[in-house]
Amino acid sequence: MSHAPADTEPSQPPSEDDRAFFGQPRGLMTLSGLEVWERFSFLGMQAILVLFFADTVRHDGMGMDPGTAASVSAAYGTLVYLVSVAGGWLADRILGSYRAVLYGGILIACGHYSMAVPTATMTWVGLGLISAGTGLLKPNVASMVGKLYSTEDQRRDAGFALYYMGINIGAFAGPLVTGWLGDHAGWHWGFSAAAIGMTFGLIQYVAGRRHLAGRKHAAEYALAPGPMRRAVLTIVAGVAVVALVATALALAGWLTMDRFVDLLTLVSVIAPVVYFVVMFKSPRVTPEERGRLRPYVVLFLASVVFNFILFQAYSTMMLLASTNARTEIFGFHFPASWYASALGAFEVALAPVVAAVWARMGPRQPHASNKIAFGVILGGLSFLLMVIPTSGHSDETYRMAAWWIVGSYLLLGLGDILLETSGMSATTKLAPKAFASQTMALWFLSLALANGIQAQIVKLYGEVSNPAYFGVNGAVAVAAGVAVIAAAPWLKRTMHPVH
Repeated sequence: MSHAPADTEPSQPPSEDDRAFFGQPRGLMTLSGLEVWERFSFLGMQAILVLFFADTVRHDGMGMDPGTAASVSAAYGTLVYLVSVAGGWLADRILGSYRAVLYGGILIACGHYSMAVPTATMTWVGLGLISAGTGLLKPNVASMVGKLYSTEDQRRDAGFALYYMGINIGAFAGPLVTGWLGDHAGWHWGFSAAAIGMTFGLIQYVAGRRHLAGRKHAAEYALAPGPMRRAVLTIVAGVAVVALVATALALAGWLTMDRFVDLLTLVSVIAPVVYFVVMFKSPRVTPEERGRLRPYVVLFLASVVFNFILFQAYSTMMLLASTNARTEIFGFHFPASWYASALGAFEVALAPVVAAVWARMGPRQPHASNKIAFGVILGGLSFLLMVIPTSGHSDETYRMAAWWIVGSYLLLGLGDILLETSGMSATTKLAPKAFASQTMALWFLSLALANGIQAQIVKLYGEVSNPAYFGVNGAVAVAAGVAVIAAAPWLKRTMHPVH
């Protein structure tokens, strides 16, 4: 092991790495491996989180009603992705991408270990640590994938599809393990499994660091020493003040859970608006880069609509599965949370197919904006499908066949592959150079906004009929996808070098 200072290490992987992983850079395997375990822990925990919130205190749950459980779960997702803005900035200006991802993974692991402790206090502490850690890790690991390729490399979309397949191996395996433990041993045993998974991810990430592009510890656009010290002190002081004020307001009875959820939704709306304005007006953004940001706004909104549907796979769909779906296939009984694994399974199976199709088509493949539009439409259809089995029942005691939810997740999984891989790939191409990691964080802000909207809309779940709930939400998503297709000619003209 070399003992040379971190900042003198070469920033690029060995040349023999370029096609060492299924024709892709070797570093893609390291980053995909990290995401396997990060998604194992994050989505494994998320698959049981809403059920844990809704379960009775007697059974070690939090005793929330279903609508509140879904809303709080969505608010947690909002917080996770809001923090990604700070994560992108810290990577660009202070930590560098490698260390940002490493520290984020450590915080995530500590958060899951905290949630393994069976107390309400440690549950909230754990969720806070996971939020902070995911905000550091998610925008920067995706940016590191983008650094493995040149802008014109036609392997780029196929590489992101393989990367996304790695993500979904974790998304498939996580709910199987945490769901079984939560159902048979207790919720906190499920959270323990998530902690162990994230630990494995950190080990393989550090072991494979030599294969990563731009792995120097120094930030690419580091602040000068003086401003950096002031920035660090400001961040520490700001976090301390916010924590103290929040604690005081909570003890005074003003900061209730409902108000906290509403506050996060408000921030999720304001943050991307402010962020776009800052980038459009920044003197460090060239006129050409500014022109590419305009079509990115359309992709951002498309991501919001799709992910509003996608994230409900872990909230309203989980609640629906636990109360109104059969939990057996061919005589085999399984926990309701295992339905979440169907989504990951479909994405694992379909991601290499999509990658192969794009690679085979080469320059003839659909434009990135059309891929994203098709993804949004498929997301809407996944909800419209649920109108059929939830209609025509005199009461809420019915049990639909498992295949309805599985079919919904098939549509949703294919839509996710089309939208997320093309969206993340396009983001790394459209990003202004001075805001590389931060623009990736802006993509994740679309996820925050989707969760923020979800935190409000899911309050209607159980208040309106299930056919109306899934039908209206699904129809809105389909209409949004059609609108993106209609804007395709303008998008193709303005999104160069995205094809």
